[in-house]
Amino acid sequence: MSGAPDRADGRPPVLLMTDDRASSFTRHAARALDGRLVLLRFTELRRDLSREYLRETAHLPAFWVREGVPLEEEAQRYRVWADSLPARPTRFCNPSEPRQAVAQRFAALAGLPHLTRRQVRWVRDKAAMKDKFRQLGLDTARYARVRTPSDVARFAGRHGWPLVLKPVDSFACVDTYRLEGPDDLGPIDFTAREWMVEEFLTGTEWEACALIHAGEVLDAWPSAMPCRPLDIVDGAMNANISVGSGEGPPVDVRELVQRIVSGMGIDHGYAHLEFFVDGDTVRMGEIGIRLAGCEIPANHGLAYGFDIFGATLDVYLGRRPELRYRHRRCVGDLLLPLPGSGVVRRVTSPEELKRIPGVLDAVLKVGAGATVTGRRASHNASGYVHVAGASVSEVEQRMREVLGTFSIELDPVPEPGAARPGAAPL
Repeated sequence: MSGAPDRADGRPPVLLMTDDRASSFTRHAARALDGRLVLLRFTELRRDLSREYLRETAHLPAFWVREGVPLEEEAQRYRVWADSLPARPTRFCNPSEPRQAVAQRFAALAGLPHLTRRQVRWVRDKAAMKDKFRQLGLDTARYARVRTPSDVARFAGRHGWPLVLKPVDSFACVDTYRLEGPDDLGPIDFTAREWMVEEFLTGTEWEACALIHAGEVLDAWPSAMPCRPLDIVDGAMNANISVGSGEGPPVDVRELVQRIVSGMGIDHGYAHLEFFVDGDTVRMGEIGIRLAGCEIPANHGLAYGFDIFGATLDVYLGRRPELRYRHRRCVGDLLLPLPGSGVVRRVTSPEELKRIPGVLDAVLKVGAGATVTGRRASHNASGYVHVAGASVSEVEQRMREVLGTFSIELDPVPEPGAARPGAAPL
């Protein structure tokens, strides 16, 4: 990780932050760093930012990288533009997984702290990532890059079925599949992406997040997953539970993250990783140097009683945060189902969900009359709730009560010119 030194005049640093979607973290940063936050946006992704969110952040300076223009030219245009700001950014934060490569390259061209190309490859190319894990002495699933169904069949001949097939640069389980046998290969377009295959691991899958400052892992927070991500995209309960109290994974999670961070030369940032525990065997899954998706970071803040987003901003601003925990409990985020695409006819209100024991908050992203699009992805949801409890099992039980209460009903999207169901005739 490399970049320019921080401010020498004693003034608070200004942060340039990639902004390709609204999230709890980006909204927190917009509030907390007013006057010290600059947004990096991409014109090709403008449709992913709602009008409401654009209005909400209109007071912040934003640089739009134009589609189809060489990044070197855009970085030069940015440098001229940044000179017109009251204070130009000296620090950089990219919370986006799919924008990792282009954002870090832009930061390098702009003279800001950034991940190197090699580091980006280690945290984005899942095959190169596993190569690095093994170089660091960590166990992983057996794996191989594949280009054809025959490649997959040969791998299965050596290691057996089931297998996991995924693009090397996927995230949120997009285009990731569990293959039970050769018949499952039929629908896969091997020309569309760069693919890899790996053995399906048994045991318990865990998540963990960590903050890094000056190459040191300050702390790491494990999360339990009631259901695996590959089951989630096929309809299983979509939840993560921060284990602030009770029994967590039988692993020194902080030491595990430190081993990877040191081996990859990561100087600062937020790390999110998944690993598998089967008896005495620990196998690494994946790691990302960016905030975890969904509401996982907020879970940790609520579970341990501290400002997780403020601490995250500190490490990206070059500061060492004080991690003072006010309490310890288990808190999870349950993503509310979005069963398909259509027009929302009816959806359970947040107020009704908040009456369920343990529910700290409920947020709906859709309302009656909204047109929604369901996706096969682990972040597919109509909203979320945060649920607290004394143990992982109590949180999970309360989450299932939420799912028993929640419902969303969809109508088909009407044909152009047709009235929506229930609309009054003209």
